[in-house]
Amino acid sequence: MTTAIRVRTPKEIRSNRRSRRHRCWGHLVAAPLWPMHGVNLGTLLRTCDAVGACLAVPPFGWVDEALARGNTLRQPACVHRVSNPLRWLAEERAGGSRILGVELADEAVRLADLPSARKRTVMVLGHESTGIPPEALDLLDGAVEIPMVGTGMSLNVAVAGSLVLYKLAGLI
Repeated sequence: MTTAIRVRTPKEIRSNRRSRRHRCWGHLVAAPLWPMHGVNLGTLLRTCDAVGACLAVPPFGWVDEALARGNTLRQPACVHRVSNPLRWLAEERAGGSRILGVELADEAVRLADLPSARKRTVMVLGHESTGIPPEALDLLDGAVEIPMVGTGMSLNVAVAGSLVLYKLAGLI
């Protein structure tokens, strides 16, 4: 005997979510501070909404357009503008935030072993080609690696960031 799968209605889904809009979730922040492709920012913005995280972005002129295109929810999102990434990361760290980079590093924790965030955590994503700049690596409290069995060296920034955000949020 098989059980039919019942798909929840949009009304049922909404009723199980937070009852009020947020100004800033505060607990998780995705920080693609050296982006190359605007489409990645839009995808990360959508993931941030899904997991209850904020997005920290640099003030490049094309960022606003990329976010507007990527925000398919058409609702305000929690976006922080970061004019100086290194100073901002240092301030976040000094304020007690855990700074976690998604980077291939000797000391990196495998994604499957990454615990949920228990305090404010900033997830740093580097440039699609060059990764997190060396001067920013010194500001990290740790790194997470996403294991791969294929021939590629890494995943798309938006995909990698989304996987790590879901894990930090305790949703996978």
